[in-house]
Amino acid sequence: MSDHIHDASCDHDHEEDIFIVTDENGTEHEMVMVYTFEAEERAYAVLLDRNDVEADGVIFRIEEQDGEAYLASIEDEEEWNRVVAIYNEILEEQDEA
Repeated sequence: MSDHIHDASCDHDHEEDIFIVTDENGTEHEMVMVYTFEAEERAYAVLLDRNDVEADGVIFRIEEQDGEAYLASIEDEEEWNRVVAIYNEILEEQDEA
């Protein structure tokens, strides 16, 4: 798992994990995984649009099937609210550090 948020303020190089994500309008975006974290024994990933640094990050659940990991959208509103709250707590803790 990552130990800090990877963004423009980082002073070191990262190998980029690039994912093609199609939005609800059918538009493809090159997304870069910048952070992973766990919540209630599930893993989540934060992705940023590689070509739009001003865009908000998107959180996906990391699922595993047959030994292969893949990203899954969080459809459940209760799970989404819980995960966003946990991620915001992580951001606050890092801002304080």
